[in-house]
This record gives sequence, C-alpha cells and structure tokens, in this order.
Amino acid sequence: MNTSTEVIQANTPRGKGALVLLVVLVAIFLAVASFLFNGYYLRLVSLVGINILLVVSLNLTNGYTGIFSLGHAGFMAIGAYTAALLSYPAARKPLLFPNMPEWLQSTELPFIASLLIGGALAVICSLLIGICVLKLRGHYLAVSTLGFMVIVSVLTSNLTDFTRGKTGISGLPPVVNLWWVYIALAVTIYIIWRLLHSAYGRAMLAIREDDLAAEAMGVGLVKIKLLSFSTGAFFAAIGGALYGYLISSINPNMFSYSMTFGLVVMLVIGGTGRISGAILGAVLVTLIPELILNKLERGIDLFGIHLPQMYGVSQVIMSIALIIVIILRPKGLLGK
Repeated sequence: MNTSTEVIQANTPRGKGALVLLVVLVAIFLAVASFLFNGYYLRLVSLVGINILLVVSLNLTNGYTGIFSLGHAGFMAIGAYTAALLSYPAARKPLLFPNMPEWLQSTELPFIASLLIGGALAVICSLLIGICVLKLRGHYLAVSTLGFMVIVSVLTSNLTDFTRGKTGISGLPPVVNLWWVYIALAVTIYIIWRLLHSAYGRAMLAIREDDLAAEAMGVGLVKIKLLSFSTGAFFAAIGGALYGYLISSINPNMFSYSMTFGLVVMLVIGGTGRISGAILGAVLVTLIPELILNKLERGIDLFGIHLPQMYGVSQVIMSIALIIVIILRPKGLLGK
C-alpha cells in the first residue's frame, strides 16, 4: 500500500517541529494583520483562510480517496443557509421571512451552534447521496455529484419562504472575523491530518491507488468512501457558512458552477493528495487575481506604457496558467 510522503514526514520529530514553527508564524502574522491591515486586506486574508479550508476538505475526497466530487458547493450552500436561518436575529426574521413557520421565526441560536448544525445536516445529505452514487466511478460519479449541486441550487432558488430565492439573505450579523476563520481552518487541517494517519486514512489511500486491490484486502469501499465524502461535506458546510457570514449575505449564485470549478482549479494547481498542495493552490488562486490581475482589467502603467482596461483578462491568464500547470506538472505544483 502506498502512502503519501507528506504523511510520513509529518510524523518525524523534524516534521513536527516545522509544523509548530509554522503555526507560531501564522499566529504572529494574524496578530500583526489585525492591527495593521485595513478592512479590505483583512477580508482578503480571511477569504484565503476559507478557501484553504474548502480546498483541504475537497482534497480529502478528490485527492486522498480518489472520489472526483463536484458537489462541494452544494454542501457549502447547505451549511450557509442553515447557519443563517438558525442564527439570524429573531427580531428581524418576521420582516425578512414573513411566511416562515413561526417556530423557526422565533429561533435564534448562537453562531457556533448553528454552524455545527449546518455541518451535521450536510453530513446527513452526503450519506443519503453517497449511498446512491459512491458505487459509481470516474466521470459517472463526477456528474452525479454535480447533479446534487444543481438540485441544491434549484431548491435554494425556489424555496422563497426560507431562502428568499434569488434575492438571497442579507444583513447577516458580523460575527466572523480573522480569528474565527483561522481557528476553524486549524481544526479542519488537524482533524483531516489525524484521519489520514489512522487506519481509515490508509484505507483511503489504498482505494485511491487501486480500489479492486483494496477491496480484495478487506477494505470496505463504500464505508470508507462514505467516511471521506461525509467528512469533506461537513467541512464544506462550515466553510460555506463562514464565507456567507464574512460577506454578510448569501444567495444561490454564490454556490454554483463557478464556486465548484474554482475549488477544483485551486486543488489541481496546488497538487492533489497533499495538504500543502491544497494550501498553496488556494493561496495562489485567491491572491494573484485579486492583487495583480484585477489591476490589468482596470488599466495600469507598465514601464512607461499605459495599458488600457482589459475586462476579463484575469480569467484568460488564469486559464492559460492552468493549462501550463496541467501540461508541465500534471499532479500540481506540489503533487508527486
């Protein structure tokens, strides 16, 4: 059974020391950023953390288990809407949701409780979906999970009494900050790291390498795939709720095709099957368009030459970069 080099190295004293040093450096950076950065950069750093959380959780299914799932955005929507409906101020609910059942109108839970309930609901949905589709393989499985995302998108667009349809839910309380995001990220990485170091993690790696051989050795394919799929769904729901509360509003368009394929692009560029690859891909794909490429769209002066506005050029450049990475590094920048 093959194991990831990253998993092996992380267990060594040197690897643990490097990990502790990294955590300390990140904590120092966050403390400095909290005092020095303005609102825009604080939100951008928080967005980086949320994207890392989402890509690491997607990597558990796509990278480590070999389940090519395109339903991550659906689980994000479940977490975001559940957290919003349960923690939205009860005094304002009758105005925003006049046709909502009275018991739900009067419900106002703490954010952490609604966050966990949203994750639990995503797990339940993942189990129901997984039992039906995880026996499929390859593009059949990918299309099935994509269909789940479409179903969630249609439901959130049409259940207007609960979701307000295309208008979405706005005015979410500003409870999510930099520390909320990175504490959730640290918990996510730790739990997934521990899972990968367990017997279940070794079974996931075996399924990824050769599911028929793994099954012949006694690995329960459906059981392990369900564990991977539901764990990824739980953290996707957490990430979706944090994302919605970070920008203080949610709507169905936030959790559609663009979000799904954006997360896949981050994972492909960084490297599947490695936590460090997922982190690198999320950081690069979040920061480069926002800090560099968007300036090209607005027009800049470069070496004394004025470049005019070029709307859409950031998507073109990122697409070219993705093609180059796939050609030169098929397994991603940090993939092996």
